[in-house]
Amino acid sequence: MNSIEHIGIAVKDIEISARLFSKLLNTPPYKTEIVESEGVLTSFFMVGNTKVELLQATNPESPIARFIEKKGEGIHHIAFGVTDADAEIARLTEEGFEMIHTQAKPGADNKMIAFAHPKSTNGVLVEVCSDRGE
Repeated sequence: MNSIEHIGIAVKDIEISARLFSKLLNTPPYKTEIVESEGVLTSFFMVGNTKVELLQATNPESPIARFIEKKGEGIHHIAFGVTDADAEIARLTEEGFEMIHTQAKPGADNKMIAFAHPKSTNGVLVEVCSDRGE
């Protein structure tokens, strides 16, 4: 893993939260994007070399909606930047980690993503992401 790519934060209302984080981080979001496959609306902020991603559910069945219902708003995941998400999935699987995704899929911010199940990572939802290369 090369870096902490971003920290994902689940929020109920992205507009309210984007205003809050704009004040907190003293910078506006650089991008807002819907990821239909995940049922989320995202908003990204740059903080040094790391990003903060706000995530709002776009439907009640999305992982973010279920997370907020169960745990409330807050840190949802930590994403690590990797050179090749599929190669990292293979490495993590070989090391004994349980992967939610067996192959990378398109995510927000022009990334290919996959998640490791929190039960194999001390309760932390871990995302690996690499550039899409488009």
